[in-house]
Amino acid sequence: MELKRPIVAAFDFDITITDRDTFLPFLKLAFGSLLLNKVLLSMAFDGLSFALGFINRDQFKKKLIQKLFTGCSTESMTEIGKLHAIHIEQWLRPSALARIQWHKERGDRLIMVSASLDIYLKPVAEKLGFDNLLCTQLSSYNHLYDGDLVGLNCRGPEKIVRLNELLGSLSKFELYSYGDSTGDKELLKAADHPFYRAFEQGGALY
Repeated sequence: MELKRPIVAAFDFDITITDRDTFLPFLKLAFGSLLLNKVLLSMAFDGLSFALGFINRDQFKKKLIQKLFTGCSTESMTEIGKLHAIHIEQWLRPSALARIQWHKERGDRLIMVSASLDIYLKPVAEKLGFDNLLCTQLSSYNHLYDGDLVGLNCRGPEKIVRLNELLGSLSKFELYSYGDSTGDKELLKAADHPFYRAFEQGGALY
C-alpha cells in the first residue's frame, strides 16, 4: 500500500494573496516618493535595458536595491516593515484567506514563496499562520544593509531551489501551489495541484 505523502501548500504573495504589488508601496513608505522617483530616474538607462531585454528583472531589482538600501539601518527598516505589514492587511484577497484557512484546517504545511522582501513579509506570514517563509532577503553587516542580497531574488526557478533546500525532494510531498505570473511558472509546474490566478474574479477558486 502506498503511504500517503505529507501535504504542502506553497503560496506566492503579491497579486496571489494580495490584490496588488507590495514592493513599490514599501519603497515609497521607506524612502518617500521624491527620493524613489529620483533614483528611478537615475536608472533610466537600466530601465531601457530591461525593457529591451538586455538585463532581466532580477538584475534591475538588484540594482534598485543597491541604490536605495546601501547603508540603511536594519532596525529602522524592520519597524517600517511592520508598519507596511499593517497596510498590507487591507490588500489581502478574502478568497485567498479562505483557501489558506482551508489548508490550515486540514493540517497542511503552509509555505509562502515570494520575490518580495523579508522586511515586511515576515510579520505578514506570521500573522497569517504560515509555517515557513521563503523570500528575497537583503544582506547586512553590523546592522546596516550592504546593498546586496542573501542568495538570489526568490523568483522563477529560485522558488523551486528554496523549496528543495527546505524540504528535500518534492516528490516526497503532495504539493499544492498558487501563483499569478511567469515568476511562478516553475512553482506551478512542480505541483500535483497547480492553481494559476485562482483567487482573481473568475478564477477557479474565487
